[in-house]
This record gives sequence, C-alpha cells and structure tokens, in this order.
Amino acid sequence: MFKYRLLTPGPTPVPEDTLLELARPVPHHRTAEARQILADVVEGLRYVFQTRGDVIPLTCSGTGAMEAALIHAVPRGAKALCLVAGKFGERWHQIWRTYGVESVAITAPPGQVVTPAMVETALRQHPDAQAVCVVHCETSTGVKHDLKALGELVAQTDAVLLVDAVSSAGAMELRMDDWHIDFLATGSQKALMLPPGLAFVAVSDKGWRAAQRHQPPAFYFDLKKARDKIREHDTPFTPAHTLLRALRRSLEKIRTEGIEAVWWRHARLAHACRAAVQALGLELFATVPAESLTAVRVPAQLDGQEILRRLEKDYGIKLAGGQDQLKGKILRIAHMGYIDFFDLLAAIAALELVLRDLGFDVPAGRGVAAAQRAFAEFHCSSGSSN
Repeated sequence: MFKYRLLTPGPTPVPEDTLLELARPVPHHRTAEARQILADVVEGLRYVFQTRGDVIPLTCSGTGAMEAALIHAVPRGAKALCLVAGKFGERWHQIWRTYGVESVAITAPPGQVVTPAMVETALRQHPDAQAVCVVHCETSTGVKHDLKALGELVAQTDAVLLVDAVSSAGAMELRMDDWHIDFLATGSQKALMLPPGLAFVAVSDKGWRAAQRHQPPAFYFDLKKARDKIREHDTPFTPAHTLLRALRRSLEKIRTEGIEAVWWRHARLAHACRAAVQALGLELFATVPAESLTAVRVPAQLDGQEILRRLEKDYGIKLAGGQDQLKGKILRIAHMGYIDFFDLLAAIAALELVLRDLGFDVPAGRGVAAAQRAFAEFHCSSGSSN
C-alpha cells in the first residue's frame, strides 16, 4: 500500500483544516455571517493579487472567470491580441472568436514564450487592438510569461491587459496594480488550496472603463451586476458559500506566511525539482520555466503514458502528462499550493524507480540527492524571506 500523492497542476492537495470546513453543516447564504465570510475572502484575494481593486467571486471554473473577463474587455467586432504559447493561450484565442472578436494570435512554439519584443511589434502593427490577453503560467507547457514587462508595454496604449493567473496566483510573484493588469482571472483548485468550483475576476479602474463602453453579452457572468453586489458583501446569484468558507481558511494560511514568503517557497521547490530531473538525465521542456510546475521532456525511447501509469499504480504518485500533440511526450510535476518538499522528494524517488524499471540508466538516488542539494543551496544563497 502507498500513500496517494497528488502532484498534478490542478487539482492540487487541500489542507486538512480547509477540508474540515467543508464538513461543517451547510448554512444559509443570505446571512450576516455569510456576508462577513465573503468580505474576508475578497480582502484575502486582494492581498494575494496585490490589488486595491474589485475582486468578484464566481461559482464556476477558471475558464468561466476568463470568459467573463474577455466579454467585458471589448465589444463584438473589436480587435484583440492573444499570446499563444500552449493549450490555454489557444483556448482564449478561440473564446475571443466565439464572441465575434477579431483575435490576432502571437504564437510561440510549445515550450517557448511570447516575448515582450514580439508583443511590442504586434502593438505597432495593430494600433487598433483594444486588448492583450496572456496566460501567466501556461500550464500545458510549464512556461512563464513576463507580466511586468508586458504590463508596462500595454499601459502605454489604450488597450487593456487580461491575465489568466489560474496556475500562478498564490504561487508566483503577481502584482496586479504595480504591473498594470486590468482583468485578472484565476480558479480555486490550484495554489489557492481548495477543491474546484470557485473562480475569481479582479478588475482595475481602466478595466471597468472598458467594460462601461459596451454592453457585454452576459447574464450570469455580468461583472458589473456582480460588482454592485460585492460592494455590499453579497452576490447576485447563489454562491458556493461552503467553498468560500473553506477558502477563507486557506487564505488565512497565505496571509500568515506572507505572500512574498509564499512566492519564495514556490521558487525554492521549483529550483529543487529542476535540479532533480536534470540530474536524472531528463531535459526541461520550458525555456522559461514557471514556479508552479516543472515540465519534463520524455526521452524518445520511453512511453510517457506508461511512466504515468506505473507512477500511480506502483507508487501512488499522480503526475500529469502532455495534452493534445504533447501527449506522451512530456511529464508535468506540480509543486504549488499545499505541496511540500517531501511530497516532491517522494515524486522524484518514484520517478527514479520507474525509469530504472523501464531500462533507463539512472544511478539510484541521483535525483533525490540533487533535489536535496538544490533545496539547501537555494536556502543558503537566497536567505529566508520570512
């Protein structure tokens, strides 16, 4: 028997005390207590996003939050630029088109990023673009876009910047106000340490001005209607209020640790994971890797699907593989939210064993030792941020 360990980039493990909140009796959602919970959650999310603006909870997945942001950013018939560096960038590109927006894709090959220079060129070529959409952490490939640089570029124009922070909020440095982000969307089941079911949209003043210039094709996802209710600590429709109550507990953990310490902890885990897989003779897939997860190229002689199957069946380790054209070609190891160094060590040790079982020449303990050294060195060289 093995302890089941979930190291996928969503869903992720949930702290025990957060889970216990979900076991409590279900209260009514139109009460003073529920309004206080909502107020606490919104304030906690402002801290995570580093914003003073409005944060709107939605009962849906991260895709719902991003769709809500998209339809408020520009009207039908407008032009938008969409950074496509993987499956989720492609998704937003398609959603724009679904709503009749002329979406211009700025594309990078899988494993690479769309650079600020590429975006600067596109903005010059399309001065009529009213929005720029980017995935902060492209979960499908493990790459990270430079939001700070992109925000500085877009802020010099009339366009609004939309950010998919589904896999980055609560794990990677994210400063909504300082980086000129106008719409930021994320979901509950990643670094916010909650089961799926909630999503959130934060909107800047510039974002609200863009939304006021047209009537978004929305009823349930009408952010303007939701904003008026949120300012009264209420929601226009029935919220997933038991999840909100549990989220308050997870947000308390982030606040207690400190957001910069949380970012530092994730960077340390990422550093250790990268060192470990490279010590095993594996190649990193992302040219600019994110701190939320590590994407690893599967050696040509091995079957990535078989590696995943054996990890789960033989050792209780659940990782993720590639999607679409990357299926069987990469492994994705998450280290976000309620995943600690010893969960990561267990995953590296199991990966070593599976690789050896499949005939890949790996000296026993090499990956684990490399992870331990990198973890310790990161601590010594960087110092504690607490």
